[in-house]
Amino acid sequence: MRIGVDIMGGDNAPDEILKGSFAALSKLPAEDTLVLFGKGEIIEEAIKERGISKTGPGAKIEVVHCSEVIEMDDAPVEAVRSKRDSSISRAAEYSSSKHPNRCDAWISAGNTGACVTASQMYMRRLPNVIRPGIAVTIPTFAGPIVLIDVGANIEPKPVHLAQYGVMGDAYARAILGIKNPRVALMNVGGEEQKGTSEMKVARDLLRGAEDLNFIGYVEGRGVFDGDADVVITDGVVGNVMIKLAEGLSKGLFQAIAQQVLETDPELAVRLEPVVKAIYAKHDYHEYGGAPLLGVNGTCLISHGSSVSRTMMNAILRSRLFVSSGINNIINTRLETIQEPAA
Repeated sequence: MRIGVDIMGGDNAPDEILKGSFAALSKLPAEDTLVLFGKGEIIEEAIKERGISKTGPGAKIEVVHCSEVIEMDDAPVEAVRSKRDSSISRAAEYSSSKHPNRCDAWISAGNTGACVTASQMYMRRLPNVIRPGIAVTIPTFAGPIVLIDVGANIEPKPVHLAQYGVMGDAYARAILGIKNPRVALMNVGGEEQKGTSEMKVARDLLRGAEDLNFIGYVEGRGVFDGDADVVITDGVVGNVMIKLAEGLSKGLFQAIAQQVLETDPELAVRLEPVVKAIYAKHDYHEYGGAPLLGVNGTCLISHGSSVSRTMMNAILRSRLFVSSGINNIINTRLETIQEPAA
C-alpha cells in the first residue's frame, strides 16, 4: 500500500509531521511505501539526520518535492487552483485513480478547505455521492461516535444529510465495529414538529433508507450521553461543536487540576495518573484524522495542531480505511438516495 503524507500542513509542520511519519515506518508492512510530499531538502535532511533508510526495514520512503505550500489562511479554492505544486495539491493528484504512481490514501493536517477542494478536483467523487462529508470520531462517555459533517459542506440539502447518514453508518460499522449503529439527525429538540422544513425532508429520506437504524432527532446534549452512534449535521454546526467540545474539555481538565493542586498537593500527585488516563481516553490525537467520506479514494484530514502521535495514528488508520473496502459499500448503498429529477 502507498500512503501519502503532506509534510507541510499543520501548526507543527514539518517537524512533528515528519516524526509521526518516521514512527509509523516500523508499524507498517515492509511492502508499504510512505510518500512524503513537501520541501524536498527538508525531508531529505530529516531522513539523513535520523539515519533512516528509504528502503526499510519496515515501510519504504518516497520523497516528492513540492515547491509551494498552501497556508492555513489561504482561500481554499483559489489556493488549490493557483498552487498546483503545493504539497496538498500534489498529494491529492497522486491519489487520483488515473495517476501512474497512485497513492492508496493521503493525509494532511493543513488547510481543511484546501484538502476538500483538492480531493474533489483530483480524486473526484464516488459515482453515487452528491457531496462528500468529513466524518470525525468523537470520544464520548458512552464510547466513540461518528459526527458528520464537520466542515466540508456548510449549506447541505436534505439529500446531502441523508447521504451522510448512510456514509456515517458504513464508517461506524467498518471502522468502529458497531454492528447496528443508531443514526440520528441533530436538531433543536427531539419532537417531530421541530426543525426546519428541509430538516424534516432529510428526516423522511433517512427513514426510508434501506438497512439504516435511523432513530430520529438528537439534541446537542444527547451527543455526549451516547444517545446515538452516528450524528448527522451541517458543516457549520459540526465544526463549531467539535471545537467547542475541545476547548471546554481542555479548560475543565486544567481547572480541576489547578483546584486540586491548590487544595491538596499530595492528592494532586495521587490523582495525576487517573487524570492522564481519562484525558488519553478522550484525546483526539488517538484517532489520527477524519476521513473525507464520499471521494473516490482515501483522504484523512488531521487536526491543525497535530503532533507526531496524531500523524502516526492517522497513517495507521488510513491503512485500515483502505483495507475495509468502505468506499464500495458506501457507493452501493447510496444508489437509492439521490436528488430528485428537476
